[in-house]
Amino acid sequence: MDAKGWVKHAIERLGWAGEREIRRFLDEAGEELSKKELTEALKSLLAEGAIEQRGELYRIKPKTGARDAFDRLFGE
Repeated sequence: MDAKGWVKHAIERLGWAGEREIRRFLDEAGEELSKKELTEALKSLLAEGAIEQRGELYRIKPKTGARDAFDRLFGE
């Protein structure tokens, strides 16, 4: 799994989480990312719309039902 995949997995498991909690989760899972790698992965996931940010916390963006199904089927 690449850095984005690990970060997304951590956020899925943690719910609302800050960078510190994400790093702790990844360290416990045996995946060490530098602060720069974590920041870049978070920025990339935000740009893709996979996660959302509120203050310094991140979470997986909630599904929107029919729109997500359409996007998955036809690839945005």
